[in-house]
Amino acid sequence: MNFLDKMISYVSPSAGVKRELDRKKLRYLNYANHGASTQKNAFKGFKVSNGGAVTDIEDNIEILRARSRELYMGTPLATGAINKIKTNVVGSGLIPKASIDADILGMSREAAEVLEKNIEAEFKIWAESTMCDATRTDNFYQLQEQALTSSLINGDCFAIYTYKKRTGDLYGLKINLIEGDRVTNPNANMNPNIVNGIEYKDGELYAYHIANNHPGDYAVTGFQTVKAYGETSGEKMVLHLYRRERIGQRRGVPLLAPVIESLLSLGRYTTAELTSAVIGSLFTAVIETESEDSEDIFGNEAIPEDEQVDKDNEHSYELGHGTILELDAGQKMKEINPGRANTGFDLFVKAVAKQIGAAIELPYEVLLSTFEKSYSASRAALLEAWKMFRARRTWMARDFCQPIYEMFLTEAVASGRINAPGFFLDKRIRAAYCKAEWYGPSQGQLDPLKEVMASAKKVEYGFSTFSRETAELTGMNWDHNCARREVENKKLKEGGLDNAK
Repeated sequence: MNFLDKMISYVSPSAGVKRELDRKKLRYLNYANHGASTQKNAFKGFKVSNGGAVTDIEDNIEILRARSRELYMGTPLATGAINKIKTNVVGSGLIPKASIDADILGMSREAAEVLEKNIEAEFKIWAESTMCDATRTDNFYQLQEQALTSSLINGDCFAIYTYKKRTGDLYGLKINLIEGDRVTNPNANMNPNIVNGIEYKDGELYAYHIANNHPGDYAVTGFQTVKAYGETSGEKMVLHLYRRERIGQRRGVPLLAPVIESLLSLGRYTTAELTSAVIGSLFTAVIETESEDSEDIFGNEAIPEDEQVDKDNEHSYELGHGTILELDAGQKMKEINPGRANTGFDLFVKAVAKQIGAAIELPYEVLLSTFEKSYSASRAALLEAWKMFRARRTWMARDFCQPIYEMFLTEAVASGRINAPGFFLDKRIRAAYCKAEWYGPSQGQLDPLKEVMASAKKVEYGFSTFSRETAELTGMNWDHNCARREVENKKLKEGGLDNAK
């Protein structure tokens, strides 16, 4: 009882007693009578645990990862969800538009534009070749696609900086992608600070333990430990591409984790319906005979013997298209009508797709690529999807593309290919040189004229810029468009066309 209650009880005992009775009544008017009830039938069998991130997430990562991959490989809706997000978030790759902070650097806008073009040209050389890939297989934009896909399916993906200057390379910076399975606890690990291959020391991220090969292919031959931050530079040396759900969480959860059960059930249901439809389409006539002499019967096997897959099983009958099957003496054929096609199949799939889409922030119209409603409804679905696409694009640019861009620019300045005075003297100056905006595939338009007019109005009233709207509408570069239009307009004027602008 607090001080005020004691005073009330002292001054007015009856009031104090009444207050205590009121409190006892209120105990029954809280969550214990609702979501926390242990008496209601609705919660019978609803077993829960109150674990932390390690118990709830880390201990279940392996099975979630394996099931997610299996669904991606064999369930069309799961495959479509992952691929649709990948296509709209990175597409053919996020491209940087250098955006130097000229004010901080004390540069004129003209000088900054010249430097920006030089940086973009150098980055293009590195990014569009396999020079950037540690395995010498993909360019930077293909690495983006792999990293995002792996992160969505497995829950996370890792990228390590390495330095190796091969013959013909202008830059030694290489990116080595690591699949999440390879970041795991070393054999006979007894260190409680290492959970799923990630080590914390004194409460801080310290190191990553990486198997030399994928543990699912063959026995791990060894491990390497990579410090999370450079001992001299303090820069992040490992990029961990994942999204955190819980405080203390170390590994990412696959995108499909909340809908694994729904996708599995839907996949099985779809397979059953498809099988039933196929069987129902096989019209087979069956002739019954009481005579053991069936030489005059014109019945034949449904499937030729050399094409049968189960010919050694005397109890197996293989159906074919429009065939006539003879039964042995004494055998009877019981008619089985599969009753297909199921008219409720499409409605059921859409109902489940709505729930799956809600969980992964993808409206079912976009998930199934079915825009059957009005323009407004279809546009609303696209806009909702693009909220998620943009959020993931921002995350991808911030956690993967931008750190790599900054590491590239560091080597470009150190090697003298880019002139950036003060780059290594002050982190604020370095950040001013490294500023960039990342653009990817455009949203697309249901009604191009309306979309273009809306973009023009946004530029007219200062809500956006030509560069941003060009990138959003077409995925192209406005500066490049201007340079190209200058050449085209010159040709139009030379040809005597009055409508040249």
